[in-house]
Amino acid sequence: MKKHLRFVMLLFCIAASQIAVAQSAKIRGQIIDNESQKPLSGVSVSVKGKNTGAVTNSEGSFELNTSLPATLVISLVGYARQEVEAVSDQNLKVNLAPAIEELSQVVVTASRVEESILRSPVSIEKMDSRAIQQTPSANFYDGLINMKSLDMVTSSLTYKQINTRGFNTTGNSRFLQLVDGVDNQPSGLGFAMGNLFGPHDIDVESAELIPGAASALYGPIAFNGMLNTRTKNPFEYQGLSAQTKFGVNHIDDGTGLGAKPMYDLAIRYAKAFNNRFAFKVNASYLKGTDWYANDYTDIDPNTPEANRGPNNPGKNQLNIYGDEVAQTLPNIGRVSRTGYEEKDLATYGVYSLKLNAALHYRITDKLEAIYQGNFNQGTAQYTGSNRFVINDFKFIQHKLELRGSNFYVRAYTNQELSTNSYNTRALGQHINRTWVKDLTGATVSPDKADAAWFERYAAAYNGALGGIVSKDHNAARTFADQGRILPGSSEFDSAKDALIKTRGLAGAGILSECSLRHVEGMYDFSSALKIFNLQVGGNYRKYFLKTGGTLFDDKDKNLTNEEYGVFAQASKSLWKDHLKITLSGRYDKNENFDGRFTPRASAVFSPTENHHFRASYQTGFRNPTVSDQFIKLNVGPIIILGGAPVNSQGLNAYENSVTIASFSAFANAFGADMQKGTPFPQAVANNKDKLVKSDVPYIKSEKVKSYEIGYKGLLSKKLLFDVNYYYSQYTDFMINTVVARAKSDILLPDGSVNPAAAAELLGADRQLFQLYTNAADQVSIQGVSAGLTYSLPRNFRLSGNATWIDFNIGDADANNIPAFNTPEWKSNVVFGNPKLTDKLGFNIAWHWQSSFDWYGTFTEMRPGKVQAYNLLDAQISYRIPSLKTTVKIGGSNVTNKYIVQAYGSPAVGGLYYVSLNFDQLFR
Repeated sequence: MKKHLRFVMLLFCIAASQIAVAQSAKIRGQIIDNESQKPLSGVSVSVKGKNTGAVTNSEGSFELNTSLPATLVISLVGYARQEVEAVSDQNLKVNLAPAIEELSQVVVTASRVEESILRSPVSIEKMDSRAIQQTPSANFYDGLINMKSLDMVTSSLTYKQINTRGFNTTGNSRFLQLVDGVDNQPSGLGFAMGNLFGPHDIDVESAELIPGAASALYGPIAFNGMLNTRTKNPFEYQGLSAQTKFGVNHIDDGTGLGAKPMYDLAIRYAKAFNNRFAFKVNASYLKGTDWYANDYTDIDPNTPEANRGPNNPGKNQLNIYGDEVAQTLPNIGRVSRTGYEEKDLATYGVYSLKLNAALHYRITDKLEAIYQGNFNQGTAQYTGSNRFVINDFKFIQHKLELRGSNFYVRAYTNQELSTNSYNTRALGQHINRTWVKDLTGATVSPDKADAAWFERYAAAYNGALGGIVSKDHNAARTFADQGRILPGSSEFDSAKDALIKTRGLAGAGILSECSLRHVEGMYDFSSALKIFNLQVGGNYRKYFLKTGGTLFDDKDKNLTNEEYGVFAQASKSLWKDHLKITLSGRYDKNENFDGRFTPRASAVFSPTENHHFRASYQTGFRNPTVSDQFIKLNVGPIIILGGAPVNSQGLNAYENSVTIASFSAFANAFGADMQKGTPFPQAVANNKDKLVKSDVPYIKSEKVKSYEIGYKGLLSKKLLFDVNYYYSQYTDFMINTVVARAKSDILLPDGSVNPAAAAELLGADRQLFQLYTNAADQVSIQGVSAGLTYSLPRNFRLSGNATWIDFNIGDADANNIPAFNTPEWKSNVVFGNPKLTDKLGFNIAWHWQSSFDWYGTFTEMRPGKVQAYNLLDAQISYRIPSLKTTVKIGGSNVTNKYIVQAYGSPAVGGLYYVSLNFDQLFR
């Protein structure tokens, strides 16, 4: 810990050296459109090499204080970027010329420093402030689906998960999401909950997407890619902004429950004083009715597909919970318990509360101190191994940052408070155990309920009871279900509430008060070295796990996990700036795993200012999440055991166990001998050599190597083209494997199987473990993404993109590879005009993707088809300058065709809205 403190102190000392006193002058000016000669509001005016800046008001005017002489960088989306020299405190008048916005777009995520998007060394997409304002989707995060390479799956109205380049999941721990440099994941979950805990549109300045591995600069979480969202600086975006949005969904959803309202209210206020101190506050509240998961397809794996359906007595329906409990009854066949529909177990009244405040103080024009605090609370459904209700989940963040013109030091904390969340599948199963009667009519205890229910069913079916038709499954089920508590009754609500409050295996409740603390910094030595550009940085992170023993072995323990990383990046421009070479490398160390070095090399060749070719080699890795490492959950017949060595100490699960396949072969052969009358000891001796001692390695990092080539440039004055091809190889994917442990040593000193251990495996001394480990299998993917943007006359704009991806499993065992869960083809088309007239604008976005099989733990990795679908979003906006307000009418999925994006998750229909957007920086 001391070395990390020394690292932080060193960075603060560097920061202190930046503080210097300089004479400042006030610079004023006005920015106008070169063609219309009208003032431009919202133009960013910053001082090159300093933190000082301003944004023009509705009259196009600005003022700022800085030392002279100074170079002003003037930029606005859709206009050519300019640099203007200010040598005195004169009034400036600057004309900005319209241009294809990509020519002037600057990104920071690709290299951690500002650079033109055209010369980015890797593929990168950006949603700027204008695109955020004009998106026809319900919010900016939903609008990300129109970016190249991006996949989106919906678990809830308030929770959507994103991914790039394959191996998609509903809880994506392979994809990093940063907001103002802060990791947006609740540490107990191990992944970001979409934008449930992110900023509201009203405060978002831009979002940058890197598809593919970004570990060389951002560490182990950025394995599949990353999203970097930046909020509005209160120095640059001042005044009052407010949004009122009213919408409806569930129109013609087939349930008969009618359309449901949705409200989204937000307010932002920011103020700066003398260009030294600024603050902002944000508050937003969204409330609506969640999408329904109501697919009642029978997916029982133990029933032949031809026999599945509503008349199958052993049916296991996708979104009905409790019917997973099933038995094969003698002379009857497979029978399942009667389950409960998700709508009766879930919390479909979802909401999202977001509160944010930030204080900015400019110590000098090169040094700025920032405090930011976020409080988020919300409810969402999440499709994981079960359908979970993330209920009244609180997520609290604090950030302190010191930022100079060539460095930053940042420290933050993430704290989650989950006390009301629960597992809907477990809830249905447990409610089913509260009311069962035995054959005498007495209610049995929950631990005997399932057996009693099946006993009643068998007795009724076999005709052992008078007055009940025998050999009738419906009659047998009716008798077994006598006393069943029904949804909507006080008994049902009481049992539901009690079980949600009960945590662990006896109930459905989930407790998590996990947190993390993180500190990082970076210094840019480029201005000092002159010969080449060099950035060096590092970070330290510590997780604190607290689940009360319900998930991790942390009851009355201080369970933590530490990791750190350091990186360096050097770049050099050659051949009169026509060629840029960049080399990056990062070393990361988690206390439970070997250190990892991840290099990246790239080159950008620019024969002219309008044509840019790029090539890169990247590596990435993903450390196991804290859940992968520390889960220790005894679920009765098996213990689920995380793969960190410290987590299994004293259990001998890795050291003294046999493979489950060899145990099954041994047990079957032993049973056959016993049926022949072979004595027990002899039957053990005859078959013990079928046992194979397991050799399961402790869990380690997943790895990827990726090669990419691409081009971005202007094919004509108004036509921008972007294309890339990539090829990636993956290995060491994390998997689960089951072993059986005996108390005695599995092997004798001579290497033969111990008969005593073999005998123990047949009895009560056997313990099964589900272990976390890695597979050595190697697979590859390749893909192409291409996009066109055409600026048409009179402010019309047409853009389109398409992505193709191919998964090659090769000789790998499919059971050792995570689900790919990605369509082979997807495409997007966006057409719009923000200035159809002075007051009227519109935007239309169309998304299409091909069908594919979805594999998930919710269905025990059995495939479910996600059908091909298309989405059409549209909006029309009307500006009222006198009120500084824009009225926006629009809809997501306006054709209202209900689609499913992940098997077992809800069907998503149309969402139609009207919004009023007030902004003092009216644009």
